Amino acid sequence: MDKKQTKQRIEKLRKEIDKIRYYYHVLDKQIVPDSVKDSLQHELYKLEKEYPGFVTPDSPTQRIGGKPLDKFNKVKHETPMLSMEDVFNNAELADWEARISRILGKKPDGYFCEQKMDGLAISLLYKNGLLVQATTRGDGVTGEDVTQNVKTIESIPLNLALQDTGYTLQDLEVRGEVFLPKNSFEKINQQQIANSQQLFANPRNAAAGSIRQLDSKITASRHLDFLPYGMKNVTRYKLYVTNQEQIYKFLNKLGFKINKHNKFCKNLEEVNKFHQYWNRARKKLPYLTDGVVVKVNDLATQERLGFIGKAYRWEIAYKFAAEQVTTVVKDIIVQVGRTGALTPVAVLEPVNVSGSTVSRATLHNEDEVHRKDVRIGDTVILQKAGDVIPEVVKVLKNLRPKNTHQFNMPKKCPICGGRVIRPEGGAIHRCADPKCVVRVKRSLYHFASKSAFDIEGLGPKIVDQLFESGLIKSPVDLFKLTTGDLQPLERFAEKSAQNIFDAIQKSKEIELDRFIYALGIRIVGNETAVDLAAQFGSINNLIKAKYEDIERMYGVAEKSAKMIYEWFQNKKNVGLIHDLQKVGVKIKPYHSPVKANKLTGKSFVVTGTLPTISRDDAHKKIIQYGGIVHLSVSAKTDFVILGENPGSKFDKAKKLGVKIIDEKEFLKMIK
Repeated sequence: MDKKQTKQRIEKLRKEIDKIRYYYHVLDKQIVPDSVKDSLQHELYKLEKEYPGFVTPDSPTQRIGGKPLDKFNKVKHETPMLSMEDVFNNAELADWEARISRILGKKPDGYFCEQKMDGLAISLLYKNGLLVQATTRGDGVTGEDVTQNVKTIESIPLNLALQDTGYTLQDLEVRGEVFLPKNSFEKINQQQIANSQQLFANPRNAAAGSIRQLDSKITASRHLDFLPYGMKNVTRYKLYVTNQEQIYKFLNKLGFKINKHNKFCKNLEEVNKFHQYWNRARKKLPYLTDGVVVKVNDLATQERLGFIGKAYRWEIAYKFAAEQVTTVVKDIIVQVGRTGALTPVAVLEPVNVSGSTVSRATLHNEDEVHRKDVRIGDTVILQKAGDVIPEVVKVLKNLRPKNTHQFNMPKKCPICGGRVIRPEGGAIHRCADPKCVVRVKRSLYHFASKSAFDIEGLGPKIVDQLFESGLIKSPVDLFKLTTGDLQPLERFAEKSAQNIFDAIQKSKEIELDRFIYALGIRIVGNETAVDLAAQFGSINNLIKAKYEDIERMYGVAEKSAKMIYEWFQNKKNVGLIHDLQKVGVKIKPYHSPVKANKLTGKSFVVTGTLPTISRDDAHKKIIQYGGIVHLSVSAKTDFVILGENPGSKFDKAKKLGVKIIDEKEFLKMIK
């Protein structure tokens, strides 16, 4: 064949191989034996090797290719990958419907119900129909680029089937779940046994481990699968879809396999029947599912409901009843966390529950232990809350041995011997000594963790070694380390010392939200850290913030605002920040990953009750689009958003000549 004929042959081979893949992995139909597909792929591989200029990113040969990666690069999601709230019974589901009905002024016009896959969320980004990036959920704001591994999943199209649909798509982000079918899981564990390696506890762990393999050939050997559950920026495609059910048909036409069991339900009665059926029938499925995701079907209604905190209002995870087993409490120990919190933990006779072996379960706090009356020697019912966290449900008191004793929290810290306190009105006991060894160590673990400074290779064991050798006592000491400090340590060669040193130096430049999280403020998790970063923009602004500035933030309760404010008023804490900057830590100002420019530089005050969104939601949207929220009106205020029953702010705005708009005008500004 000449060059032109070779190119034509390559194109025909790709089309035929992709057709075979689509029928087998999407339509679940085998139109030719595996050996035929293998033969065609082998021919294509040889031709592309001979003519590398003809290789394209969407060629079937590119599903497994490239050298093993050194690491996974971080990627910020264009829009955060939010989590879901859970409900566990009909009453909680009805409460959810009541909440969203109050916002809408009526019940939604139907729900779309999906099996909740027990896998890991992935974002797929397509440019002009071509898969260009696949990203894990990560902390919801930042994930890891796993494109090379995701390309090995045959049910994910590398190129969307646009030519047969008439769709014109430039950018499309599809979100879905990567999971491991039960039969693939069994084969992997058989291989683990053959290789004398540790078994995977359950398919979800195996899937997560597979998608994070640096060598994509290992990922390919695991035979992962994928099911989409939605798209972002759906309003771009309103010509094609207006509800959740249509999204699935749309994605199916583009070449995705969809879950044929998902179903539209007119009302909660039908939702409950769907949930009850799959709660009984799920064991027959070829994959694991731990509940039903209930979504408001209409997309315009979804947009109107929006989200609150870390979850969308328009969807809920209706979990299946957890599998319950019995086991014996061998001991109750007390763990000390990085904030000094003392947590009682039940040490259990190991038992298998929901696919994994459990030997410990948190008992949360002293009040909870007393409420359930858990004692050493008791036989207890154990389950996984949400099929994830081991939980003691109740004690079988008829099986209780004689001479057991009620558990009480210790008066002294079990680690340092310091005084234990329980703040008035609180449920948590804490070690009062800020220098408690465990508290300091756990703070350092947190500081170096993935969601914080992400210092590669600096895990708990290395931190312990550095701490116990006297090299580090605070986060600042990490940035003072030299390779000469590290090399004399046990198990540290010249290369490993250099690697740790380089990782520490590399981490010195850090995003504001990750820096705030790294500080270890008691009630500040990933999402609150992002909110603080978005609201204040720089660490200096946050240090100078007034209590009122923090308290008015979306989703921050009065008590939490007080704790955050007091943390930044503490001279020792502010000194830590300045000391970190002195040793070279550069905190990058926050730039919102989404919607950042529509309201940039504009300041807003919200007064009165808005028709469809809460005041907190309005504040959140202002921040998301780059605006500034104020509590009081001044001559520098750009807009006052007016609702029903406004207060004195309305009168002041009129007096000062500040522009007054209603909710409809505000939403038009950010549409």
